[in-house]
Amino acid sequence: MSLPAKVKIVEVGPRDGLQNEKETIAAEIKIELVNRLTQAGFVNIEAASFVSPKWVPQMATSTDVMAGIVRKPGVVYSVLTPNMKGFDAALAAGADEMVIFGSASEAFSQKNINCSIAESIERFRDVAQATKQHGLRLRAAVSCSFGCPYQGDVPPDSVADVVQRLRDLGCDEIDIADTIGVATPNKVHAVMRRAAKEFPIDRLSGHFHDTYGQALANIYASLEAGISIFHSSVAGLGGCPYAKGATGNVATEDVLYLMQGMGIETGIDLNAVVDAGQFISQHLGRKAVSRAGNAIAAKRISVQ
Repeated sequence: MSLPAKVKIVEVGPRDGLQNEKETIAAEIKIELVNRLTQAGFVNIEAASFVSPKWVPQMATSTDVMAGIVRKPGVVYSVLTPNMKGFDAALAAGADEMVIFGSASEAFSQKNINCSIAESIERFRDVAQATKQHGLRLRAAVSCSFGCPYQGDVPPDSVADVVQRLRDLGCDEIDIADTIGVATPNKVHAVMRRAAKEFPIDRLSGHFHDTYGQALANIYASLEAGISIFHSSVAGLGGCPYAKGATGNVATEDVLYLMQGMGIETGIDLNAVVDAGQFISQHLGRKAVSRAGNAIAAKRISVQ
């Protein structure tokens, strides 16, 4: 079985990773984090979110962050845009890619945004059209693709249905997300193969949470299924809101260590990412969640 020779890693720490932090993080710290990640070699960084500060206070500084980062040619800086107000703000801020989302679980959609899956995706039609009219990239995330905190198991056909709807909106890339981290490799194979019947596999991505410690195994299973785009969060930033105290996003350092060990090219400097992870973790006053990152950082100290 041949695995991809090269993968794209989408760094989501600055947005998905930091959005649930209780203490307000200064724009300067977020800017420094994005700049460090840019220098590490990422070609796609999820930098901000233009949502109501009432709902996500941590993202209130998004305009300042987008204005302050040092942009590198060829790097895509993505932002989450749930509505036209968010789109207009993101456009003014110079976003390269707009990110929308839908759930593969009807129960999750109803509980979280009080509408059906079909209605939720229809709400993004204006954002999708405006994004395309401005010649920008459009990415979508399918949450609860492997399991839901309310309905339990989510069938692959449900994921495929949402992928099809998002494809029809004109999405350039679609993320298959394990929002609560319950997936295991066999389920990953089934879901990815089913999704690939509706959308080109080279534009599908895996977004795995490590709640049950399965994220790296699920990434390997995705590689076997032909997926070559993955999302991860520096230092493992971002908890799982549905499992108290559990980790959320898989740590970028761990993913890079895995890829490096298998000889799969990423174009990213692992040591620079370890530095970025230690930087933000020190600012947050806690140890990074990344095992590889902490091991590499500890090894450096021991040889000094």
